[in-house]
Amino acid sequence: MQRCWFGFLLGGILVQGSLGQAGETAQAKIKRALSAAPPDIAKAAKVVDMDDQGKMTVLREGTNGFTCFPGHPGVVGDVAMCADAPAMQWLNDAMAHKPKPTNTQPGVVYMLAGGTDWSGSDPAATSGTPIKEPPHWMIMWPFDPAVTGLPTTPKQTGTWIMYAGTPWAHLMINQRP
Repeated sequence: MQRCWFGFLLGGILVQGSLGQAGETAQAKIKRALSAAPPDIAKAAKVVDMDDQGKMTVLREGTNGFTCFPGHPGVVGDVAMCADAPAMQWLNDAMAHKPKPTNTQPGVVYMLAGGTDWSGSDPAATSGTPIKEPPHWMIMWPFDPAVTGLPTTPKQTGTWIMYAGTPWAHLMINQRP
């Protein structure tokens, strides 16, 4: 099954299974999930694991509206991340293969442990040469490079628009907040 977090949109990041993670403890998964967020967010975030069928298991309850996932090391696009409620709506819309996100306000996703993806331009990509992303955070809201003047190609520093020209375009900010 294809795992795909955001590239899970049409197949690239959130449903590739728990490859090699069967014996991993809940505490190890929680630690990895929380490594994706700033400490002030991580301390009160909910932590959820997802199996290869998309079933979610709560590993730790939270109180601040952020949900963190441990991802599965070694699986392109399935990385540790933390998202607020609008970003979770964005991600749920992508997983449901909706034509565009339905969140009504910008969402925030943290990937401070870095990440990988199959493409910076095609949310449906499931193969190729993976791009390696440095620690970053994202604003899940449609950004248009023609209006913003921001670049649309992956880079290791600065800001760029991922999936430009699609309804799933969003702002990548390559730094720790």
